[in-house]
Amino acid sequence: MNRAEKAALQLRAVDVLRMLKETRTYDELAEATGLPAGDLNRYVNGHVLPGTERASEVVEEVGREALAAELEARIQVDSEGYVDNSGAVFDQPFLDLAAPVVADAFDFERPDVVLTAATDGITLAASLASYYGTRCAYAKKRKETAVEDFFEARERLESGIELTYYLPAAAIDRDDSVLVVDDLIRSGETQELLLDIVETAEAEVAGVFALIAAGSDGIERAEGRTEAPVGSLTTV
Repeated sequence: MNRAEKAALQLRAVDVLRMLKETRTYDELAEATGLPAGDLNRYVNGHVLPGTERASEVVEEVGREALAAELEARIQVDSEGYVDNSGAVFDQPFLDLAAPVVADAFDFERPDVVLTAATDGITLAASLASYYGTRCAYAKKRKETAVEDFFEARERLESGIELTYYLPAAAIDRDDSVLVVDDLIRSGETQELLLDIVETAEAEVAGVFALIAAGSDGIERAEGRTEAPVGSLTTV
């Protein structure tokens, strides 16, 4: 790890601690992290940065648990099981904080492209693409007028409705590593269509990730399509 990477890790750890401090006293934060309250005070207030080993523990261990809890506090599920996650997908700073924690926790291969489906997955995909320093692409249910070549994926749902996604062919190159992401995975149908696009492009799957899994069906469906890591930050 070079100096720039160490500094970025230390700053991410401070961001995680500051998020946690918004709803905790320093003593409660010390109990949650196992770190001395005095040290936490200095980190949160920007007087010093945590060492790289301590920063890594905060991001990889405390960070994932804390972000999952924060995400759970931001989502609502109605009596019919529909999920309202606007409190998360509309909050870009939260997603920017989540991106490095997700990348570290799930050990995804660094992708060439982060791929999602329009529209709610775009903010998450943008955050992960920014973190990895790579391209962000999103498939749509209609073709762009000025684009000639597309990758297309089509599936007939149990309801009889046919779902189709289109992605400009220039978005993914052959042999690219592609991380498929979305805000929510329920049945896994959307993710399967995105994986179909990756396959059609003759690219490689770096992983499949969703902020929220509604049950286990979608995760299991994605796991059946790839040997790459598959996961979600929380399950409802």
